[in-house]
Amino acid sequence: MTYRLGVDVGGTFTDLLLFNQENGEFWRHKTPSTPHDSSEGILNGVTAVCEKGGIAPSDVEFFLHGTTVATNAVLEGKGARVGLITTDGYRQVMQIARSFVPGGLAGWIVWPKPEPLAALEDTFEIAGRMNARGEETAPIDEAQIRSVLETLKASGVEALTVALINAYLNGAHEVRVAELAAEIMPDVPISLSHLVLPEMQEYERTLTTVANAAVRPVVGKYVRNLRSRLRGAGMAGSLSLLRSDGGLMSSEKSEEHPVSLLMSGPAGGVTGAIWVGRNAGIRNILTLDVGGTSTDVALIEDLEARRQRTTEVGHLSVRASALDVKTVGAGGGSIAYVPELTKALRVGPQSAGAVPGPVAYGKGGTAPTVTDANVVLGYLPENLLGGTFKLDREGARTAVQTIADALGIGLMEAARGIIDIVNENMFGALRMISVQQGYDPRDFAVMGFGGAGPLHVNAVARLMGSWPAVSPVSPGVLCALGDATTRMRTETARSFSQRVADTGEDQVLTLLEEMARQTRAELVAEGIADADITSQFELDVRYEGQAFEVPLSIDPETLKADGLAGVTARFDAEHLRLFTFNMDSAHELVNLRAVAMGPALELPSPPLEKGDGNPIRAKIRDHELWTGSAMQAAVIYDRAKLLAGDVIPGPAVVTEMDSTTLIEADCIGTVDHAGNILINLA
Repeated sequence: MTYRLGVDVGGTFTDLLLFNQENGEFWRHKTPSTPHDSSEGILNGVTAVCEKGGIAPSDVEFFLHGTTVATNAVLEGKGARVGLITTDGYRQVMQIARSFVPGGLAGWIVWPKPEPLAALEDTFEIAGRMNARGEETAPIDEAQIRSVLETLKASGVEALTVALINAYLNGAHEVRVAELAAEIMPDVPISLSHLVLPEMQEYERTLTTVANAAVRPVVGKYVRNLRSRLRGAGMAGSLSLLRSDGGLMSSEKSEEHPVSLLMSGPAGGVTGAIWVGRNAGIRNILTLDVGGTSTDVALIEDLEARRQRTTEVGHLSVRASALDVKTVGAGGGSIAYVPELTKALRVGPQSAGAVPGPVAYGKGGTAPTVTDANVVLGYLPENLLGGTFKLDREGARTAVQTIADALGIGLMEAARGIIDIVNENMFGALRMISVQQGYDPRDFAVMGFGGAGPLHVNAVARLMGSWPAVSPVSPGVLCALGDATTRMRTETARSFSQRVADTGEDQVLTLLEEMARQTRAELVAEGIADADITSQFELDVRYEGQAFEVPLSIDPETLKADGLAGVTARFDAEHLRLFTFNMDSAHELVNLRAVAMGPALELPSPPLEKGDGNPIRAKIRDHELWTGSAMQAAVIYDRAKLLAGDVIPGPAVVTEMDSTTLIEADCIGTVDHAGNILINLA
């Protein structure tokens, strides 16, 4: 039998899902994360979930992992010290940057400009120049390069970036610098801009390559340590990491190209939601991934997630493909407080995290959190993780009472206020990826997952007008399911700045097919049969004179059939949807990309036994919860005992090992053939 193990490391819990890809049987496990060393929590979980499945770690053929190591290194400023070598006259490229300030006009006054990832004192210029056609106009000076490298070595830089002007057209000079660096600084990882991002725009190319260099030592150490510990536990299968764009890359390649992992963590939930949607017959989905620290949202249209050409982490915005995921500081551990100045209730973005966690966890937390409010209101029963985790209800009440006292209101009103605010924060994030992108949210379902997603999905669906609200099977480990069910992916890019009217279709197809062969060869080298590889093309198009472009995905057959006229027609339609207008200007091709993808795991979810519609067999006990103005009678159900076709009237709470689903009053939940709970207005 072939087993796949998906592992997602969150701020509070590490989620694991062991998957038998021959029959769809799976086992799940949640274990507390170990922030000091994530691999420790992973090994604890691997041992536990393999015991549940009755297998040894050596039986796992594919270990598939979503990680936030690169993300956290950037957010916490713990990346490596980077040395930067660039062309004469471009030493300040990182300091000049782009003249963009986030926020309104006040941003120009109060916005603190972030420190570049490569400091000016660690940036050096060298002679030598390629022109805009990739032709050498001035040779490099090897004696000067050796001197620069010796200086950087003596200064103690931990990673090196080489980003020379027009290197995306001809990387020969960068390659020679790298050869000399390998000789002088053999232990320092080197990132070359023409390999990391072979596209025009020197600032974006330099920034992306510097970011890659900054996280290389951190990610490399983590991946090597994890691989060593897994091998020590007897796991001999392949180890792959989830890319920001929802594909997989080998652990070895992730050590060289970690900039592709910056949004690895959130991508797992999106790919898991696609798998659930495909099996449930739901093609348009807004995802609501609520963890302990933050909420990630994304839009899936016709079972395809929106992708973007930039990855944003904090103030850093690099040119790397990523799923279009927005994040807000609203999670189960988000701390509620009342500022002395305004006396207005606030929730997040500060979080109690895994340590000490919410007060209800009994791990020493004292600040009231969203989880504590859910406990007080009765939305979260005392027993979690199948009864192995007991919540401290009285501790939660005491904590939330501090908010009630500060506002001069009752305990339940204060708790409900915390929940309403965090729901509004989630609602705002979902509007960003739907309404503000030209989509009508009423055409989508909302899928809530993560540990706390099903607790909030009903309320958020009501705010959005998006039905049904979906609580998938095993929502708490859906990110791990996404890791386990996605496929290998790689891409390459080439700048191609030319008017469409002046471009021959054969010229574009020849270039794309050459790039496709390159990407397919990379996956073949990873052990994937060429017959199992699918190629996809992407073209960045804009109106002449615009400073931004719209990426369009197209398969080779469609491009050959419709030609560039079909591409420009699609661009016009997408531009109209995004911005409500089109222009009379000529169309311009900016960048070409070829994407290669490994085989998809076409495995249906195991069907759930059919019931008679009455969920009484799953009833645990009668219950009471707050419905906005008073306590109301409700029922707690055991999700493991629900059958397909069961109808659950609200208000109700459905508990399971890894999450809790809240069905509100005046709503009704129906269990579908795969076990998902679909919540609609009654």
